[in-house]
Amino acid sequence: MNGRPETLDRDAIAARIPHQGRMCLLDRALAWDEGAIHCCATSHRDADNPLREPSGLPTTSGIEYAAQAMALHGALLASATGAPCVGFLASVRGVTLHVARLDTIADDLDVRAERVTGDDHSILYTFTVEAAGNPLVSGRAAVVLDADARIDAMSGSQP
Repeated sequence: MNGRPETLDRDAIAARIPHQGRMCLLDRALAWDEGAIHCCATSHRDADNPLREPSGLPTTSGIEYAAQAMALHGALLASATGAPCVGFLASVRGVTLHVARLDTIADDLDVRAERVTGDDHSILYTFTVEAAGNPLVSGRAAVVLDADARIDAMSGSQP
């Protein structure tokens, strides 16, 4: 990946995505370009992780880590072209869970998302969450962009 030379810390990430406080799960953006992003996270080890259940942090929480990386990717790309679009995770497919829980993983999480295809309305990403080169969760995610504006346009409403 031909990423930018600078990295982003947690505060810089939180300034670009809607997830705030403890819900901002990513610690650093390590590299990004037009097609992909690579982030790092340590919050899976936090006892007060907002996604944690009484039995621990389920591996499916890795989907949220990946979704935040996708949101950050969109915001970073939009910073060069204007305001980022509001988006939401519409579906995940082909998800493979390689471990039962994330809170038992001692190493930092490597969170990667790669844009497969997309347009002004939706984007398809593949994602992986790994630790020390070992896969934890992977799959594909569809992100729908600026859905509220499209609904307003179809109904004739003004924003």
